[in-house]
Amino acid sequence: MTGQRIATRAAACAAVVVLAVTGTTTAQADDDIESLPAGQIADLSRDALLDVSSVHLRARGDLGEGRPPMTVNLSLDRNGNCAGGVDLGEDKGSVEIVKRGDSVWLKPDADFWENQVPVGGSAFEAVLAGRYMKGSASDSRLRPVVEACDLDTFRELVSDNAGTDVGSFTKGKVTTVDGVRTVPVTRTLHGQKLTAYVDTGGEHYPVRITVLGDGADAAVDFSGFDEPVPTATPPADETVDVSAVLGRAPAQS
Repeated sequence: MTGQRIATRAAACAAVVVLAVTGTTTAQADDDIESLPAGQIADLSRDALLDVSSVHLRARGDLGEGRPPMTVNLSLDRNGNCAGGVDLGEDKGSVEIVKRGDSVWLKPDADFWENQVPVGGSAFEAVLAGRYMKGSASDSRLRPVVEACDLDTFRELVSDNAGTDVGSFTKGKVTTVDGVRTVPVTRTLHGQKLTAYVDTGGEHYPVRITVLGDGADAAVDFSGFDEPVPTATPPADETVDVSAVLGRAPAQS
């Protein structure tokens, strides 16, 4: 239950990434990225993102379609390790997430239990008493969280959509994003303007992706490329087995 809610919101942010960085041309290496056509710049940023072993992403805002504003703040890698959290916004609650190897820790706050699990949430909160619930990555109840924490999930989404012809890109004027010189490339899809701000130096990573229009106003910032995911995990005295919270019925594989 809890894992499914978290993963649904994380997947919504992933969709922004997929739509914005998917290109339709063949990428060509060029030291002067600013002189390239917009489609090739988009391809370079997509390929650079596909090559990373780890990344930190911060997604925030309203993705439209009735979804409330939210924030996802995660470091994740291709080994399935992650650390960070999801804030559902509007006092609807937040959840801290840690996954290391075969173990997953989740720590929902009081607002989460009250708003996201109105029936029985207070009982779950009482059992946890401010601690993390810990489970196995193979537990089917936590599978959506496990998938959302794996960078390969995002890479597959981007790669699977790489050949989709969904509109041409336009190139904007060079601008600075968080101190990084970038060139913006934009396409319009279904009434929404999607813009990837691509680093003009180094590996040409997308530094920021924004989506505007049709009720959406959101951004995804990328940083920490190839930097290790934090290794700290909650101590045993701050954890409760997931079965004590979500029930003692055996998980189905």
